[in-house]
Amino acid sequence: MDIPKAGLMQRVFAWALAHFNVRYERFVSKYKRQLFAPVCGTILEIGPGTGSNLRYLPDGVRWIGIETNPFMLSYLKEEANRLGVPIDIRIGTADALPVPASSVDVVISTLVLCCVPSQERCLREVLRVLKPGGKFVFIEHVAAPRGTRLRRIQNLVTPLWRRLGDGCHPNRETWVELEHAGFQKITYETIKAPTPIVSPQILGVALKTG
Repeated sequence: MDIPKAGLMQRVFAWALAHFNVRYERFVSKYKRQLFAPVCGTILEIGPGTGSNLRYLPDGVRWIGIETNPFMLSYLKEEANRLGVPIDIRIGTADALPVPASSVDVVISTLVLCCVPSQERCLREVLRVLKPGGKFVFIEHVAAPRGTRLRRIQNLVTPLWRRLGDGCHPNRETWVELEHAGFQKITYETIKAPTPIVSPQILGVALKTG
């Protein structure tokens, strides 16, 4: 059966993520342990991909994953089976999350806000599904400072990068959208990852009004 071009790129991206992301995951593991250790209750992960975050979640949480790329699912299920973690996978998009309002305790997003069609709509959905006092936990690569050589490179490669990377934009000022989304409090730090073009990253927690 022929696969549409868009579907072919999604398949290639899923395969590449499953096989060539080891170095980054090794680097970011300490940050994921710190961020995910306190989570509890019902966890909604946007774009869980190949399931690289599952190993860091505490026992006893209820995990729901919303994935757009259907070619990620086999890798995700394989990782969940390896860890013995029960999962609830749903195909959907970040700007129309298929879960009820005020129904989850924590939303997790790692390297996802770069890919969504609209960060504003995605964050509006995050706030909708979070319970009062719920948390949005994130690790996202972001644009380099304006005027820098890296920022110019990011702007230059974005059109091609977006096509090859399942919609990824390396030049998004994601922190700006977070600060204007309507969270009660946002705490984040900046790190430099060993990933050319997308080395500037932010990680932290945003709290919904209780």
